[in-house]
Amino acid sequence: MSTVHPSGFHIDIKRCGLLTYQLTTSQILTVTRETAFKFFEDPGNLCDITPLWLDFCMINKESTIEVGENAEFDYTIKFLGKKMRWQSRIIDYHPPERFTDIQLTGPYKSWIHKHILEKVPDGTLMKDEVFYTLHLPTAVLHPLIIKKKLMDIFSYRAVKIAEWTEKM
Repeated sequence: MSTVHPSGFHIDIKRCGLLTYQLTTSQILTVTRETAFKFFEDPGNLCDITPLWLDFCMINKESTIEVGENAEFDYTIKFLGKKMRWQSRIIDYHPPERFTDIQLTGPYKSWIHKHILEKVPDGTLMKDEVFYTLHLPTAVLHPLIIKKKLMDIFSYRAVKIAEWTEKM
């Protein structure tokens, strides 16, 4: 399933293996790559770009965790109606070009999310590449629920990110 929105936001999810999928997005941001990187590396900004129905809450937001290689963050989210913990770690940290966060604990068997920022004439091309693997019991829900929810989450993010760039 691939979708291109009028704003130029593009999203696609394709199967890569039996239980593994790749979600990709792209969106032009009218801010510098440095400005965009500062926004996306700050886990506190996740609250502003996450749909309310996910009931997203950052557990260690008041801590003084320095963002960088091996920084870990704790959240709770609602997944399939159940509140659960999500713990992530930043790896492959290369400001202002890219960083990757991986799920240590959470609803997926694995989750690897690469954030890529490329300089373009109109500002910054922001790309997300997410490889995720489902646990076998939830795999049957992918075509019916999980895929649509991920499309909704990242589409919501695109709208909120566009609103953020308009304020800059």
